[in-house]
Amino acid sequence: MLNLSDEFPLIAGLRYLNHAAVAPWPKRAGEAVRRFAEANVSIGARDYPEWLAVEKRLRERFRRLLNAPGTADIALVKNTSEALSFVAFGLDWRAGDQVVISDEEFPSNRIVWEALKPRGVEVVQVGLGGSDPEAALLAACGPRTRLLSISSVQYASGLRLDLPRLGAACRQRGVLLCVDAIQQLGALPFDVQACDCAFAMADGHKWLLGPEGLGVFYCRSDLRERLALHEYGWHMLEHAGDYSRIEWQPARSARRFECGSPNMLGAMALEASLSLLEEVGMVQVAALIEERVLQLQEGLQRLPGIHLHSPLNPARRAGILTFSLDGWDHQALFARLREQQVICAQRGKGIRFSPHFYTDPAVIEQSLDVLSQLRQG
Repeated sequence: MLNLSDEFPLIAGLRYLNHAAVAPWPKRAGEAVRRFAEANVSIGARDYPEWLAVEKRLRERFRRLLNAPGTADIALVKNTSEALSFVAFGLDWRAGDQVVISDEEFPSNRIVWEALKPRGVEVVQVGLGGSDPEAALLAACGPRTRLLSISSVQYASGLRLDLPRLGAACRQRGVLLCVDAIQQLGALPFDVQACDCAFAMADGHKWLLGPEGLGVFYCRSDLRERLALHEYGWHMLEHAGDYSRIEWQPARSARRFECGSPNMLGAMALEASLSLLEEVGMVQVAALIEERVLQLQEGLQRLPGIHLHSPLNPARRAGILTFSLDGWDHQALFARLREQQVICAQRGKGIRFSPHFYTDPAVIEQSLDVLSQLRQG
């Protein structure tokens, strides 16, 4: 099994634990899940205080990973879409307001804004194909623009944007910057303060090496109470542990967005995975990913009939390399690669490879050999 995809790395890693492509990280997350499952079966919730300690460590790891000012800015959410919905349906929109996005966004970062049409909100889509995509996005931010929502790395092309530049310009214009960081967080350093964003969110099941069902939502402290709440429950209260309390109020921290019981199983796995990313260090993780992407790029460029659809400038990419092959329909090529046990994704103009820092260079060479054989028929 040649895993060259960021899709569900924890699941793939656990299933193919002994393959050369799999480094020790799945063992750590898998062991955390196994211990938690066994404890549930044998002793139930006796160790609930210890579970809460893991959740607390996870929140703190996310704070460091995003360089957020404090853990009060961090909410543990189900996924990116939920966090985007907190923003979209929490802000006090007025008829005529505009949201600016790119025309390459994953549906999560498009549909949620288009759903505001009944409120009179207009969605402006901007092409990123020019030499200065940041300038194009900012040029679209007019006097009616309330928010710019952008993926830090585009899911299909792998294009990485200059977030500090966007953040500074948005601040000057009075525009809120919302960042879908799912294709950057865990692959490259990410700093919410440096990019001056209002909101940032990401799932844990891609570059963060966790399971589906748990992600992170960063909300700048001055904006938390400006987001109207639409979900209520025991966990999002300021005095969450005081069950007999009659008077209540939402938590002052970002926990106000965490309606009910936490995903403890997901927290166990994701906390373990983030501990590895911290030990390796995000600077080193990014350097190793760049080495692997460069190896892929050079190998693909040696194959006649291959067309690359991702930026070749390292400053413009993260861990994604998308390509197509002459004479092959994207879907057919994807199916044949899967038959040959190459884990990849069909996205945008072709096939997306997205190796992580632990991917064995030998796996990349084997995958290139498979492509070469397919090219030759």
